Amino acid sequence: MAPKDDPGCYFAASAIAAVINFPLWKASAIAQAGFKQQGNGALGQYLEALKPPYKGVLAVMVGMTWARGAIFYGSDTGKAAMIAAGWDTATSTVVPPLLVSTFVQVVNQPIVRGSITVQDPASSFRSTSEALRVIAATKGVSKLWHGISAGVMKTVPKYCTAIAAKDAVEAWLPKSDHPTHSTELGRSAVKSVVAGVAGAALTNPLDVLRNEMFKTDLGVGATLRKLIRDEGKAWPSRGMGKNLVAVSIPIAITIFATDALVNMKKGRADADAAPRR
Repeated sequence: MAPKDDPGCYFAASAIAAVINFPLWKASAIAQAGFKQQGNGALGQYLEALKPPYKGVLAVMVGMTWARGAIFYGSDTGKAAMIAAGWDTATSTVVPPLLVSTFVQVVNQPIVRGSITVQDPASSFRSTSEALRVIAATKGVSKLWHGISAGVMKTVPKYCTAIAAKDAVEAWLPKSDHPTHSTELGRSAVKSVVAGVAGAALTNPLDVLRNEMFKTDLGVGATLRKLIRDEGKAWPSRGMGKNLVAVSIPIAITIFATDALVNMKKGRADADAAPRR
């Protein structure tokens, strides 16, 4: 994805991904947190998790929309600026998503904590804002950022990996001097899928660690020891299948939809600029 001048394309694409992805995110959050469900078997529990009620949906969608839009826009424009300033490609690829995704995760952490907390089928909270008020009142405002270390360890590598994979595939795919609209979309589809899967697969253990911290209120070390004691070597793969779906799809949709919107806008601009006969 080349740097784009219009951030609106990034945020519109991120919003599309957030709307499509909420039920998948909900199922993944429930599985990784280990919340108890009534469904029988893995498939039954997954189908149960996909269904309403969709508590916290507005907070999740707003959080996802601005977060992914900011990360991808900031990463692309930051890379272009660093390369123009003389930095090498590798550094320019890694540093912008590292900085932007860290900032986004810190700002978004209360939304993440509250929205995951209300996904517990046994939770009495009706909304994310209610969960946040109760947590702040009973445990202290600082507890809204509980799990931030695991959140940063999970989010930052995920987006650094996804963006590095996207840029690597973009550079590797053959290019045409006169690409068609369908050719450009095909290239975008390939790099979107690779970036999404790479970002999701490598960070699942950190998702599990963070969600378990939300559930238990334990620190990083205590939570890790509990997971190892209770689940042994299997804990890093808890909810892996659902996470691959829930994480890779929105990343892929955001990248693909951004490219599609930018190409559409460029096509209209070219058509308007073409001489009329």
